[in-house]
Amino acid sequence: MTSLMEQTVLPSGRGSDHAEHLQDLLRLLATPSALTLSDGSGGAELPDHLRRLLHAAVSNLADGTAVTITPHRTQLTTQEAADILGISRPTLIRLLTAGEIASTRPGRHRRIQLADVLAYQERIRDQRRSALIELSAAAEPPTAPDGFVRTR
Repeated sequence: MTSLMEQTVLPSGRGSDHAEHLQDLLRLLATPSALTLSDGSGGAELPDHLRRLLHAAVSNLADGTAVTITPHRTQLTTQEAADILGISRPTLIRLLTAGEIASTRPGRHRRIQLADVLAYQERIRDQRRSALIELSAAAEPPTAPDGFVRTR
């Protein structure tokens, strides 16, 4: 059984050879065609979702940003789900009770599917994005000739 461990990779500042190597990898990972990995004794096709993940990781490393990969179980406890969403456990329980996020109760404890947590997170992001667009569209430009808006 593989243990779940968070792993952080720091960008290497070893010079242009390293940067050039990362750019070569980015070009390979950006191609829409299938990629095959081989070790001499055999090969395997790289699935598209892994290619996209690797492209994002290599792109960030090339930009000088550290990359952390955090594995998650697909079935979460309430505390794990709350941690992913960045909210308190009691707030998550309120969301579960209100039906905002689906959950099951196989025994005494609730379990939440990671896909449901991520879907809720995306819904909230979309709602916030829409609200910001609506607010920015509703803002009136300053009408004073000097460009200042009187607030009092």
